[in-house]
Amino acid sequence: MTYEQILYDVEDQILTITLNRPDRMNAFTHIMRDELIDAFDRADEDDNIRAIIVTGAGRAFCAGADLGEGKNTFNYEARGLAKADTVHRDGGGQVTLRMFRSKKPIIGAINGAAVGIGITMTLPMDVRLASDNAKIGFVFSKRGIVPEACSSWFLPRLVGISQATEWVYSGRVFSAAEAKEGGLVKSLHADDELMDAARKLAKEFCDQTSAVSIALSRQMMWRMLGASHPMEAHKIDSRGIFFMGQSADVAEGVQSFLEKRPAKFTMRPSKDMPDYYPWWDEPEFR
Repeated sequence: MTYEQILYDVEDQILTITLNRPDRMNAFTHIMRDELIDAFDRADEDDNIRAIIVTGAGRAFCAGADLGEGKNTFNYEARGLAKADTVHRDGGGQVTLRMFRSKKPIIGAINGAAVGIGITMTLPMDVRLASDNAKIGFVFSKRGIVPEACSSWFLPRLVGISQATEWVYSGRVFSAAEAKEGGLVKSLHADDELMDAARKLAKEFCDQTSAVSIALSRQMMWRMLGASHPMEAHKIDSRGIFFMGQSADVAEGVQSFLEKRPAKFTMRPSKDMPDYYPWWDEPEFR
């Protein structure tokens, strides 16, 4: 796919996806939706990519849905994008569900305004860093719409139900400092230091770590958020320990430690995931 509204750059095993509509504050469109999904598909198949950073071009991260259609922006039937007798799928949810399935860790570098889908798209990312000047808002109640991009599942799990409901019910735009205090972002940075901080963190994920170990660990932790009992985690932990215990990566990890040298892991997420992966049944959209 040739990208029109995102940039896709790989350097030092780190993929940087840049939302690239700076003249529109990187407002979200169906084109951006399709390009983001394709980018995460590509990343999962490229074993040279070990971590992903998502950021925005210009002064915004993402100002939310493009409101160029005016009052019909969210009226998909009026715009000819859906029919009354069909079930419409939320585009933001399609993106966040794809991020949720990612085998690679994802870091959000929130460089400016992030409202609506501009912030909900970051919720399945593993870590969010923000510029000191970023403004954030779950503004759905101010637009007469409801939370999207699966955020009613992600947000309470990240920040707790009380904080999530306060932000969503009020619909107000708040500071990056409040986002950090509320547990939504990990750390704040000067504008010119944000990407360096994101890349430094991404390198920690890449350096001397097993790509397959991280891919499995990522899915284990996210999937267990919805488990009904710790026994579900015990089942998957046990399968993972058994499989990886016989693997080349564990042999190398132990031997390199004993020999006091950097590890050289060779297993690839595109080819070497265990037979039991995925262990979940992907729900159908109905």
